[in-house]
Amino acid sequence: MPHALSLELWTANQDLALACLEHPFVQGIADGSLEAEKFAYYVGQDAFFLEAFARAYSVAAAKAPDWQGFTTFHALADGVLQELKLHEGYAAQWGVNLQAVEPGAATRRYTDFLLATAWGGDVGLTAAAMSPCMRLYAFLGEQLAVNGIPNHAYANWIQTYSSAEFQPLAPQLETLVDNYAIATPLVQSTYRYAMFCERDFFQAAWTLQ
Repeated sequence: MPHALSLELWTANQDLALACLEHPFVQGIADGSLEAEKFAYYVGQDAFFLEAFARAYSVAAAKAPDWQGFTTFHALADGVLQELKLHEGYAAQWGVNLQAVEPGAATRRYTDFLLATAWGGDVGLTAAAMSPCMRLYAFLGEQLAVNGIPNHAYANWIQTYSSAEFQPLAPQLETLVDNYAIATPLVQSTYRYAMFCERDFFQAAWTLQ
């Protein structure tokens, strides 16, 4: 039986998934050793990113060729709005003013790419561009919680992405990839580009001066 496209894409990009898991920023979240100002910068950048992510979902919903796709994209956008509420809590905790966030180069590169894909591409390509974020965070949450949720400053982050609320969102989006995308070189390179953007996002927060 042939593998679903979403699984093929994820499997083809394991090198980048592991590069993210092993990245010192993510490992700093894992063991609680990450410097607070690096995490605070990341929270602000991630909130900016998530606003663009929600917009991309909404554009894709409007383009969806059937009602099921429309409602699924909207449900996923709602999930992002919930995640943004969580970021407001983080922002208060870490002293970040979300209204004053200026997107860094890595953030802008990622959001511009997603929105350009959503506006200019078809629904399948957009789902493929957005899927790495959801699948990667579900993977990171699962891996970091494998020995239980640790008790340190970043426990909430691990709790969120390993939770029963977040984990089902990645397969929901992957169903849209499987329903609407086909295995073209453009779909494959778009998925991989998003994975590079994820790695660069962690790197930008890690190298914050």
